[in-house]
Amino acid sequence: MSIVKLSNNGVKNATAFGSITGLGSMTFIKKLTASSSSTLSFVDGASSVVLDNTYKEYLFTFKDIHPSADDAEFRVGFRDGGTDYDAVKTSTGIEAYHHETSGTSALAYSTGGDLAQSTDFQMLSAANGIGNDNDQCFSGYLHLFNPSSTTFVKHFIATSQYSHFEDYSSNDYVAGYINTTTAIDGVQFKMHSGNIDAGDICLFGIA
Repeated sequence: MSIVKLSNNGVKNATAFGSITGLGSMTFIKKLTASSSSTLSFVDGASSVVLDNTYKEYLFTFKDIHPSADDAEFRVGFRDGGTDYDAVKTSTGIEAYHHETSGTSALAYSTGGDLAQSTDFQMLSAANGIGNDNDQCFSGYLHLFNPSSTTFVKHFIATSQYSHFEDYSSNDYVAGYINTTTAIDGVQFKMHSGNIDAGDICLFGIA
């Protein structure tokens, strides 16, 4: 049996999202920090944001997103060349949850968290709300694939973990496609109720 040796560069790159073979690497682009913010927006060409054909995959990471309102849903919208974040989406989602004291748990399809040819913002916290206790928050990430394509629809996948307002640990998976062949040049995040009280969102390009 031969021994496979990894170079330092291969080990470094293997830690990148979506890469276990050293084929991908992450490049930091932009960080936005919420402070009672109604929205947080990443627009190509504005404030040093890159969201074009420089990369075929983009990654948004969410760290300690805290809502101002209890039972708030964290959402995302996509802009396809206009000024509104109303690009049409079709999506699906599942959630797994477990209560911190009662032991109640389930794995279920999120019927309230999916969209069918809708211009509404996509829920990333499935169909449930995030708690606004001082120690409650939402964390996770969103992959957006080839947003500048003018040939194909644009796919996205999101994974999150958050503290439910009724004290559940909720692990949610949301995925779908933006049903347009127009390039996506902006992504906006917001709560369906109240503001994003605190937290960081970072944007990376993946080679």
